[in-house]
Amino acid sequence: MPAAAYQSQDQTDPARQIIGLWGPPGPDNRGMEAPEGWHECTVRVRYGEVDRMGVVYHGHYLVYFEQGRTEYLRSLGATYREVEDSGTLLIVVDTALKFHRPAHYDDELRVLTRLASARGVRLRFEYEVRRGEDLLTTGHTILACADASGRPCRPPTGLRALIAPPANAERKTGAPADVQGVDVQGGA
Repeated sequence: MPAAAYQSQDQTDPARQIIGLWGPPGPDNRGMEAPEGWHECTVRVRYGEVDRMGVVYHGHYLVYFEQGRTEYLRSLGATYREVEDSGTLLIVVDTALKFHRPAHYDDELRVLTRLASARGVRLRFEYEVRRGEDLLTTGHTILACADASGRPCRPPTGLRALIAPPANAERKTGAPADVQGVDVQGGA
């Protein structure tokens, strides 16, 4: 399909005519709240992240996912740096993306992140990237915990304590059911 078929119907906006962005500007994110169990951060699409067609290049969504994951951990009280300084590496071993709609230069995006499961050495994070309420991209990453030499290891006690919900948490909070039984005292 020719690019012209995707362009904005708003012919009165000269800036959009000149740079050929697809579709009308999206709504901003003011007043939006993340669904329960999800963490939200916002990113603004930079000029260097769009391709010749004016849309975000697909590889940049993995960077947005990383930002979401980093801020998710920070919201729990730990930083990636602290996890790594403790001798644990979080290595991406699997990722998937599904594109629903394009994002454009200068769009403010909502990156929603949640820990979907924590089993053994693996942590599965799920993501939604939205512009306002419009769903643009969904995906996941699976990270494996490893020691400094790269050997798989269970998440350290401190990290398990952070990702485990309180003992009185209900399942509807979005905390994965398999994380609820994690022994945060350091046992298997």
